Amino acid sequence: MHNASKAIDNGRKNNDWTLILSEFDKLSTSVSKATTGFDKMPFPKFYIKLLVDLDQDIQEATQKDKASKKKTNAANGKALNNMKIKVKKLSKQYEQMIKEYTKDPEAFMAEDEPSETPVSVKQVVTSEKPVGDEKQPDLDGFATVGKDGKAKTEQPQAAPDNKPVLVRLREIMESRGKKNTDREAQTSALEALLHRSTSSFQKIMVLLALIASRFDLTIGSTTAMDIKNWKAVQNEVNLILEIIEADPSFVVCEDADELDNDDQDVVPTKGQVVKVRGSVIGVIERLDEEFIKSLQAIDPHTPDYIDRLRDEPSLYALLVRAQAYFEKHNLAQSIPRVIVRRLDHLYYKPEQVIRSIETASKQLLPASVEVKSIVASSPDQLIHELCTYLYNQPTSMFRTRAMLCHIFHFALHNQFHKARDMLLMSHLQESIHQADVATQILYNRAVVQIGLSAFRQGLIKEAHSCLQEIQGTGRAKELLAQGIQQNRYGQQQVSPELEQLERQRQLPFHMHINLELLECVFLTCSMLLEIPGQAQTGPNSKKFISKPFRRLLDFNERQAFTGPPENTRDHIMSAAKALASGEWERARDYILAIKVWDLLPDTDAIKAMLVRKIQEEGLRTYLFTYASYYSTLGLSQLSTMFDLPAQTISSIVAKLIWNEELSASLDQVSQCVVLHQVELSRVQELALQFSEKAANLVDQNERLAAPPVRNDAQKVSN
Repeated sequence: MHNASKAIDNGRKNNDWTLILSEFDKLSTSVSKATTGFDKMPFPKFYIKLLVDLDQDIQEATQKDKASKKKTNAANGKALNNMKIKVKKLSKQYEQMIKEYTKDPEAFMAEDEPSETPVSVKQVVTSEKPVGDEKQPDLDGFATVGKDGKAKTEQPQAAPDNKPVLVRLREIMESRGKKNTDREAQTSALEALLHRSTSSFQKIMVLLALIASRFDLTIGSTTAMDIKNWKAVQNEVNLILEIIEADPSFVVCEDADELDNDDQDVVPTKGQVVKVRGSVIGVIERLDEEFIKSLQAIDPHTPDYIDRLRDEPSLYALLVRAQAYFEKHNLAQSIPRVIVRRLDHLYYKPEQVIRSIETASKQLLPASVEVKSIVASSPDQLIHELCTYLYNQPTSMFRTRAMLCHIFHFALHNQFHKARDMLLMSHLQESIHQADVATQILYNRAVVQIGLSAFRQGLIKEAHSCLQEIQGTGRAKELLAQGIQQNRYGQQQVSPELEQLERQRQLPFHMHINLELLECVFLTCSMLLEIPGQAQTGPNSKKFISKPFRRLLDFNERQAFTGPPENTRDHIMSAAKALASGEWERARDYILAIKVWDLLPDTDAIKAMLVRKIQEEGLRTYLFTYASYYSTLGLSQLSTMFDLPAQTISSIVAKLIWNEELSASLDQVSQCVVLHQVELSRVQELALQFSEKAANLVDQNERLAAPPVRNDAQKVSN
């Protein structure tokens, strides 16, 4: 600062305003850095004297320029104008100190500490050289230079801070968020304060500030918090809960008034309860979000992801402990928030995993911690209790999320009818488009899980109708928040902000529903419905049950050369063509060769169900395709061809006759199917043609009238 001040004095003598402007900027920056932060120095009063002198010089120079007819240097004149603006602005900022200086300059400057001349690098090094240390070489005027190009000098050890804990805490908190504040140094200072704290009040206040300081170390909303800091915050939250559990005189809550204790320790009297302003649930929610964010940032196929997942039981135990504390002090606003977080960690897990995480969390908690509102003996009952508590909350978001988590859990554990009935009775499908994006993603996951549950139980038509809503859009990855949909040709580019939001809401890998399994189930259900329907209506019919399946089948049939199947789609397309031609054995072999079935629980039962469905749909396809070539068909012959019991053949044929899908009669005496050749009249043929053209016309009108699909990253559900 003194060097810059001397350079400014030289510039004033030579009327060099370019030099003055440059050095004055350096001086102002140095003064700002030195007088801010919690380790700030006293304000340098020679800076005020320099401001007054520069103001007088600027006025004199301006008058000379007006009186002189000669043109001054353009760069010098521009620098003079800039200095005039800067000095005028700073004079307003330091107006009080300037008044004191102009009133009595000598008295004002006498209060300032005597300024020392700048010490050279050689002097610094030699003065810090310890006496008698023979190993330290004599630098002889040289010094070590750091990355910033400045000489590195050993800093003397700071003297121990003898200020009271709360006074020092206030100083640190006042510097929080200011420019040029070292956040890591703040965190270290707060850690030192925590070791010095003696009373419960001091520890609580320092811990709340320390947790906020650790969160400040993470810069940006996309950067994941360092795992070391995350674990430190988790330990500090547990320490706060331990303190307020042991000392019930203090309660940390969000609606508490600011304490006016004048940096003095608070010691409550017997029976008095002191409310401290703070948000335990806010810190826990932030911890949970940072945990999810760290899982998003780690490659799921590495051991690091498994190691990070091992921290989930300790986080879940913290949620349980916080819930017990909120119930004890009747903090009604925080209880549903922590229960929602517990539910988010449990609803997608099988029963064995829920039981293990509950056991692990109980071992991590003290014996005195007990949740009174939710007492469950089994995982199913636990999910039921958590959801029932949220159903009674006035906030609709809590009720909606609880309902969807409950539905997902039922569907995951093969309770299809209960999950489907709950979804239909809730009428969520009518209002889900108005919910937030996270709830829409949960709704899509619940619908998909219901479809998979129906498939596992052999309900092909129900499974197809559930999966059609997501798989039919071609954006299953995006709708389930399991990846970013790639922009195709002709689609509008998504802005970087929306894409960043989309990435932030992606689910961690261990919560994903396998997309290949999802597609395989959907296409298999479509095959079992579409092939018999196509055989019934004829090859030229434009009616279809599954548009994506029909599109894939038409594309496959247009291929000039089709080799052996290589992936899941190829296997299903080959099975569909074999089933259409009546070769159900080949179709069975193609379907069973798909390896993705191994991902489903109880694989053997599902494969047996698929074989039975292929046999039944193969029979229906055969009857629709070749009925016009036969007058009678023996049930025993059909039983041999499709490897089905005669009773099953009889029931399938009877159902076709009852639904008027097949013109035939069942002769129980001779055990055969009598097929009736019904020739359509000219009027009937024209009526069928008219109905098909009318259906096509309605379909085209609906396409024209329908609004275009928005390619918006914030709109994840139609």
